[in-house]
Amino acid sequence: MSAGRAINTKSKEWGTPQKYVDAVKEFFGGEIDLDPCSNEYSIVNALVEYRLPYYDGLQASWDYPRIYVNPPYGRDKERDTTIYDWLKQCAWANIRYHSQVLALIPVATNTKHWKQFVFGNASMICFLRDTRLRFLENGQDVGKGAPMACAMVYWGINENVGDGGEGTVEYLRRRQRFKHIFSQHGTVIDITELIK
Repeated sequence: MSAGRAINTKSKEWGTPQKYVDAVKEFFGGEIDLDPCSNEYSIVNALVEYRLPYYDGLQASWDYPRIYVNPPYGRDKERDTTIYDWLKQCAWANIRYHSQVLALIPVATNTKHWKQFVFGNASMICFLRDTRLRFLENGQDVGKGAPMACAMVYWGINENVGDGGEGTVEYLRRRQRFKHIFSQHGTVIDITELIK
């Protein structure tokens, strides 16, 4: 979705800037298993890529351990999907497959998709310092910045937290890793207390 703002570009090939690709790869230990909404200009280079608009990543398997998502922010009129559907899939992959999922999304905390799939489901958020994040346009670092603030959201800490055992140790390790890597790019908040 456009977070209430008009999308005023003809390009549908928005790509993640290099510094955020590097941070995601560092967090995941060097590799990304799945990019479900890639495009022909993407620099993510995940092991498996579903390339939009030719391949619908919402209909394919998300049974992968490390997933990175930079979803379309606008409505896909052909498939009748929005960012709501992508965030639902992020939360679902984490719950069903225990996937670790990172998603670069617009900050829209008053929306249904944030309330349903970020708050109460995600583990951590980095509100990015780049207030007008410049996405790659058709693979090039050109154009204006995004008209909205963005965040990196992490789904992945959901098993055995608080049991005092391996689940707690893994939770603390991932939390520290996320904080260490993404605090270089913005303000990091642990929202696991909101998990229902």
